[in-house]
Amino acid sequence: MENIWEKYAKVLVEYSTNVQKNELTIIKTDNSQSAPLIKEIYKAVLNRGANPIVRCGIDGISETFFKNASDEQLAFIDEMSKMEYETAKNFISISAPTNTKQLAGVPPEKQAKRSKATHILSEKLMNRAARNEANWVIADFPTQALAQEAKMSLEDYTQFIINSCYLDSPDPVAKWKEIKQEQQGKTDYLNTTKKIRFVGEKTDITFSTEGRKWINCCGINNFPDGEIFTSPVENSANGQIYFDFPAIYRGNEVNKIHLTLKDGKIIDYKVEQGEEFFTAMINQDEGAKFVGEIAIGTNERIKKITGNILFDEKIGGSIHMAIGASYPETGGKNVSGLHWDLIKNMKNGGQIFADDVLIYENGKFLI
Repeated sequence: MENIWEKYAKVLVEYSTNVQKNELTIIKTDNSQSAPLIKEIYKAVLNRGANPIVRCGIDGISETFFKNASDEQLAFIDEMSKMEYETAKNFISISAPTNTKQLAGVPPEKQAKRSKATHILSEKLMNRAARNEANWVIADFPTQALAQEAKMSLEDYTQFIINSCYLDSPDPVAKWKEIKQEQQGKTDYLNTTKKIRFVGEKTDITFSTEGRKWINCCGINNFPDGEIFTSPVENSANGQIYFDFPAIYRGNEVNKIHLTLKDGKIIDYKVEQGEEFFTAMINQDEGAKFVGEIAIGTNERIKKITGNILFDEKIGGSIHMAIGASYPETGGKNVSGLHWDLIKNMKNGGQIFADDVLIYENGKFLI
């Protein structure tokens, strides 16, 4: 009988990345706590006839880097990493943090400099994925740190991951294919529209999506998944938007973000908590002040904030807007070292209009 890590690995290898014979496949994790899942992924990749390479970090190495690296070292990207991002076919990244706040004490400007430097790698991968030259997926392994952040026991958090990923289904791959089919109709409808408007608490903002593609997210790049997203036209966002859910980035928490945008750019903002960090992030480069993504969360098995963006942005009945880099596969052109998803609850009277037609209200699609 398959154990839960075998099922998890099967979805990531056979469905999310669709690993094929002879393909170079990079398996990354931040520490060895995720070994039970990493071993099953490694085995599954070998069984597909592909060539796996495991990259495993150790606890505290990121903190050591940021506290000791010079500006020159913060900007340095090694040739081996460049080669992997240019040549590997599949990237499977498993997060298993032992401390979600280990970078909270790092000066924001140092994190901003590193983000600006590493965006060359993420941009390269996104462009290759848009051309169907590479596959990638990110997922989590349950740890005490993630459970504590979510205010759960480790046992309960593990079950939360299993449920959110539909790993409790007899055949999770079949279930995610079913989700894909269910969401495709809504995605197709949005792809016939040109203007999106979000309305809600302290929120009334419009975006042009003309010429852009809405993407049906069904377990291919994120696991778990459950969203429909696009990258709006770069100079089109106008209005204001308020994010009532906590925004966590690299262990730093920012709360109650109220943004005003004009011609696509943030021109004013108010932040109740974490203003210094927020300011540093949006000033790291010109693209950080523009919108890279708008999305609608659809995973009804995720019902509350856990402090983990991989799950939180998928909450059924929420929307999110990312500031910074856009996705080339949607037609997006914004370039930045930042991509920060900010989440808003829509179950409290929120509305979405597409070409002035009400298509969504109180967290539910009307189409």
